Amino acid sequence: MTRQGEQGDTGIRAGRRSRAVKAAGLTLAGALVLGVAAAGWAYWHLNHNIRSVDINSALGDDRPARAVSAPSATAPAGASATASPLPTGALNILVLGSDSRSGKANKELGGGDSTGARSDTAMVVHIDAGRTGATVVSIPRDTLVTRPSCPLPSGGSTATAYGAMFNSAYAVGGPVCAVKTVESMTNVRMDHYIEIDFSGFAKLVDTLGGVTVTTDQDIDDDKSHLHLPSGTHHLNGTRALALARTRHGIGDGSDLGRIGLQQKLVTALLEQMAATDLLSDPAGLYRAADAVTAGLTTDTGLDSLGELMRLGESLKGLTADHVRTVMMPVVTAPSDPNRVVAKEPAADDLWASLR
Repeated sequence: MTRQGEQGDTGIRAGRRSRAVKAAGLTLAGALVLGVAAAGWAYWHLNHNIRSVDINSALGDDRPARAVSAPSATAPAGASATASPLPTGALNILVLGSDSRSGKANKELGGGDSTGARSDTAMVVHIDAGRTGATVVSIPRDTLVTRPSCPLPSGGSTATAYGAMFNSAYAVGGPVCAVKTVESMTNVRMDHYIEIDFSGFAKLVDTLGGVTVTTDQDIDDDKSHLHLPSGTHHLNGTRALALARTRHGIGDGSDLGRIGLQQKLVTALLEQMAATDLLSDPAGLYRAADAVTAGLTTDTGLDSLGELMRLGESLKGLTADHVRTVMMPVVTAPSDPNRVVAKEPAADDLWASLR
């Protein structure tokens, strides 16, 4: 072959390489654009999953005082100079599990529609200053309380009710009335409000791969469709939800027996979350975030993915071993053997420890 022919072949090969490089560059650019677009859509989707209620505006200033905030932690080394340090102060969060959402998934799991909703589970989660320890206080839904007058979204307010069941607050006035009732009975300011529905809870458990719980007695509850012999069981989302709701198949069938199971479930979930390294599994992390946010209602201080992630980051030093679960001390109500009232002064001593 002549030198001229060799030069021609070289030019053809160079042209092919150039086109290949351009094609690879275009492919990479396209992948980056699609990746950014997908990440942007995922963030938008998760943000729009969350529903929120402006509790602070609804309740105004007639509330217990906020806890004195501790100084925030310094930003970690290498963090952006504009990054805000994580908060480290004590925090009180009212967490409700409810059947408030309409939809096929909730109805299949035993939930109601958006009217006449109930709070099946109520817990005040107190996070200690430093955020490495916490106390979870369960409030029996059958507790008789003085339900204060609560503002309604449509205007006006509910009437004060004496000797009302605790969970009626949510039924008559939604999250705002639930928060006001808890603050009225405890004199503890609720810094945040989190509500998760049946479907969201079940999906979260499934995303985590299920949860392992040990029961001390046989459970036979036709109403929650749960039948378990005593012992250790690995439950999927549907069965974990049934465990959280069951009460007719254990003890005396009251809400107090159910609370014991719910506290076991909370501890087991915390342990499962710690054992599941979602940060190394982006797809799993997205599924978990989607499951949680799809069934979530919060106050406006936690109604974005960024705010929830910031809260989660501030709690990364909190482990299941440092979470204490207790029930508000109660005794049988004098007026009704099927209801309970706060046991004093034990109940007030407990709430005072969280202020």
